[in-house]
Amino acid sequence: MDSNRALRRLRGEPVDRIPHWEHLSNPDFLGLVSGIDPYQHPRQAALKAAEMLPVDMGIAIPATDDPVPAPRAESSWVDDAGRRRVRWGAGETSHWEWGTEFTSVEQALAFEPLKHMDMRDREVVEKQDFTRPVEEIARSIQGGDLPSPGGPRADTLKGAGFYNTIFMWPLLTFGWEIFLELAGAYQTELKRLMDDFAVLSRKFFTAVAMTDVVYCVCHDDICMARGPVCSPEWLRRFVYPYYEEFWGLMKAQGIMVIFMTDGNPEAIADDIFACGADGLISEPFADYDAIARNHPDKMLAGDGDNRVLMSRDREAIERMTRRMCDLGRRCPRYFMCIGNHIPWNVPPEAVQWYFEFSEQYGQLA
Repeated sequence: MDSNRALRRLRGEPVDRIPHWEHLSNPDFLGLVSGIDPYQHPRQAALKAAEMLPVDMGIAIPATDDPVPAPRAESSWVDDAGRRRVRWGAGETSHWEWGTEFTSVEQALAFEPLKHMDMRDREVVEKQDFTRPVEEIARSIQGGDLPSPGGPRADTLKGAGFYNTIFMWPLLTFGWEIFLELAGAYQTELKRLMDDFAVLSRKFFTAVAMTDVVYCVCHDDICMARGPVCSPEWLRRFVYPYYEEFWGLMKAQGIMVIFMTDGNPEAIADDIFACGADGLISEPFADYDAIARNHPDKMLAGDGDNRVLMSRDREAIERMTRRMCDLGRRCPRYFMCIGNHIPWNVPPEAVQWYFEFSEQYGQLA
């Protein structure tokens, strides 16, 4: 793992090989690569694998080497609260039952986000206390004292991230059904709610701009596999103006903005880059070659498909990896990435073939 290579690639500078930005949660693969039991010694296994693999971003290193329980025999179960869980890495998923406290659109319309800025006890992913001063939020992002205003960026791969850029706030707060009803039938009222939710996000991104981070990943799942959840016109009214504002706060301080979404981002790529994003990381449903042709100066990641790895078809894995490497030679800021994740149930040997082929075809110097 070479964070300097990843940093140079983010900046569009020359590198010796195409770097990887992976979403990797496959303990058995880490054990295969490292030769260390990933459940008995999770930190050692991850560190050794990171040393051996060409992954420059995306391997999570556990804070301790304390043993973790062996995975359950079943891949899916119902917990004590009646929620469906599935295995994720060496643990289990959270849930996707958002907005359970809201049972009607009338309740959502009566909600006042600015009266609930302490989100620590709410199910909204970004469970932070947004009543805190901006400087306090900035220090938590920085991990210590803030740099002098206008000072240089960190010269390391130092980043920040935020899950609820703007679209996720009403989705997570009210749940899918009520959110979509608001989006279609109560647009005036929804604009008021979005303006209030934007206060929370604005505070976070203002804080990021006070740090010396190099990049910020801004997440909003505005797409599904077939494209945007809402129409381009709707997004241009209710989402993109906030992106322009929030990202402008950070870009004015020299911070690169990477936008992350699930699904197929092909139809929104032009607008996302017009809003100021420097990069896009997503799933393998889009034509990344077309996006790269239209935006040759942008950072991209996400063209690899775990369904190809799941096939255990070595030749298909080679074809996919070679195609990705061809794209990486044409696009100077492209990262190798299995965009729909490398979860626990992908065969470890298939993952190993993917990395071996990327080493074979991804050399640039």
